[in-house]
Amino acid sequence: MQRNRQTEANKKWQQKNKERAKYLSDRSRARSFIRNQATLEDVEELKKLLDDREELLKNEN
Repeated sequence: MQRNRQTEANKKWQQKNKERAKYLSDRSRARSFIRNQATLEDVEELKKLLDDREELLKNEN
């Protein structure tokens, strides 16, 4: 019974916080991909993308 109530509470939270829930889901999938499936070529490309993103974020502030 407790598990069902928690599941319902989680669904309710996700409905109220769609953007945050999507962000968390996307982040989780990205981390999982890197840990479990990424090839050396993928890792090299992701490093470049991360460097570019980091530079963009630093220049915004």
